Amino acid sequence: MLNKKTLDKFLVTPGKKFRLKDIDPDWRSDELKELSKEELKASAAKVLEENLQELSEQQNRLYAHDRWSVLVVLQAMDAAGKDGMVKHVTSGLNPQGCDVYSFKSPSAEELDHSYLWRIMRVSPARGKITIFNRSHYEEVLVVKVHPEYLHRQKLPTELVTKKIWDERYEDINSFERHLARNGTIILKFFLYVSKDEQKKRFMERLEEPDKHWKFSLGDLNERQFWNDYMRCYEDALSATSTKWAPWYVIPSDNKAVARVLVSNILTRAMEKLNLKYPEVSKEEKLGLVEALKRLQAE
Repeated sequence: MLNKKTLDKFLVTPGKKFRLKDIDPDWRSDELKELSKEELKASAAKVLEENLQELSEQQNRLYAHDRWSVLVVLQAMDAAGKDGMVKHVTSGLNPQGCDVYSFKSPSAEELDHSYLWRIMRVSPARGKITIFNRSHYEEVLVVKVHPEYLHRQKLPTELVTKKIWDERYEDINSFERHLARNGTIILKFFLYVSKDEQKKRFMERLEEPDKHWKFSLGDLNERQFWNDYMRCYEDALSATSTKWAPWYVIPSDNKAVARVLVSNILTRAMEKLNLKYPEVSKEEKLGLVEALKRLQAE
C-alpha cells in the first residue's frame, strides 16, 4: 500500500487554488518507473488485490456497524476509465452493501426539481458504500461549459446571474457537509487523463470492432471544448475540495496505476474509522450458548 505522503500529492488542498499543471497524468512512483508495461500491470494488479482484500474486510465492518456510510464520487473526461474503475474497485465488495449510480442527462421529472434532488434520493444509506459515476458536479462542469443547458432547468430568469456558479459551489459544499455531519465519509476523485491519451483511447474504440459500442460522436464533439473543461475542473476542484469532502486528482493515463491510487485512498479512509464488529451483550451471549445446545441436541 502506498504511504500517506505519496497519496497526499494528489489531494486538492482545501482553500487553495489548484492547477492541473501540477499533476502529471502519466505519474508513477519511483519503484514503478523502471518497469516495462507488462511488469507495471502485473505489479499494480498485485497491489490492487491486496487493497481489495482489506477493503472487503472494511466493508464488512461498515455494514455490520451500521452507523457510517461512504460516498465515492468519480468525475472525468470521456475515456478516462470511470467504468473500469468502478468494475475493479467494487470487484471484491459484497453487492449487498454497495450501490453504483450513473448520472446521465436529467429526465423531465428531474428537471422539475432542484439539480441536487436526484442526488439526494440516492445518497448512501448507513452501512453502505455508494459510488457515483458522474455526479452533481456535472452542474458546474458540463453545464458551465454549455450554459445553454441552464434554460432546460426551468430556473426563474432573475436567478440566472453571473453568480450562479459560485452559488452552486456553495450549495454543493453545504449539501456535502450535511451528509458528512450525518455520518457519510465523502471521497471525490477526478480521473485526470491527458488529451493525447484520450485521443489514443478514442482511436482504439474506432479501430477495434469490439469497442465500437463504447464510442460516441458526442464524446468527440466535447473534445473540442477540452481547454474549457480543464478551466472548469480547476475552478470546481478549488472551490469544493473541503476537509469533509476532499478532491483527489488521480493520474489516469495508466489505468492500473489509477486503480491502485483510488483503492489505496479509499481503504485508508475506511481504516481511519476504526470500525469494530458489534459487541454481543451478556444476555445475548447466553442466548447464543442456548441456541448452540439446542442445535447440537437435534
